[in-house]
Amino acid sequence: MKLARIGEEGAEKPCIYQDGTYYDVSSRFIDFNESFFQQNGLAELAQLHPSDFPVISGRLGSCVARPSKIVCVGLNYADHAKETGAEIPKEPILFFKSTTALSGPNDDIIIPKNSTKTDWEVELAIVIGKKASYVSEADAYDYVAGYCLHNDLSEREYQLERGGNWSKGKGCDSFAPLGPYLATKEEIKDVHALNMWLDVNGKRFQTSNTNQLIFNVPQVVSYISQFMTLLPGDVISTGTPHGVGLGFNPPIYLKPGDVVTLGMDGLGEQKQLAKAYQG
Repeated sequence: MKLARIGEEGAEKPCIYQDGTYYDVSSRFIDFNESFFQQNGLAELAQLHPSDFPVISGRLGSCVARPSKIVCVGLNYADHAKETGAEIPKEPILFFKSTTALSGPNDDIIIPKNSTKTDWEVELAIVIGKKASYVSEADAYDYVAGYCLHNDLSEREYQLERGGNWSKGKGCDSFAPLGPYLATKEEIKDVHALNMWLDVNGKRFQTSNTNQLIFNVPQVVSYISQFMTLLPGDVISTGTPHGVGLGFNPPIYLKPGDVVTLGMDGLGEQKQLAKAYQG
């Protein structure tokens, strides 16, 4: 199944996406949130016939409602670590994005006030399906609901030059577009064989495959669960490959009017317009 949410920000309706059409299932489910996953909503949803529900169109919101947390894995592709001058990590590097960074896949990127170093990162995101604590790698897939596309937008000055940890440059408003849909795990034949790409203004900057992950899906799910309880609907973003703006000499960063497009096998595409903060 492919799950999506359509509607104005804060008023999205849960939908099933099938063969190019979105079906509104809000008469059966409040939202694709923690309660939905916790109460075995995926199994119930799988019993439905999408064509029994009304067709809906409009703005795509994040494919999941606001989770309890968005956990990210840094430097999880060797070529990205190299381009940033960092060592390949011996254990997963973890940081958080704020839940207020969550946005729709085609919403505008809001360049923060006074920012000159807003960057892009195409990533595979994992959505957790049930409460996970001290999970083994062998059992990790049992706790995965599915996968979605994520642009892990980053303000590099805030992240790297302002002290503290990376979260400062990762949690700005609009910096976590998710979607266009969540593909449940049975939709993805091999999550470690997905091509990914990202363009800025039609120029290709990132091209890779999830087979290049240093720490794979079961490893990161298991690892994170040793340090914190993952709740249903939580999001784990697994890292980006080479080709980010920071890695060029001189670096290349987003400016108002730039258009970012990105995609991944089986997980659809996103398109975002960069705009300056208006406050």
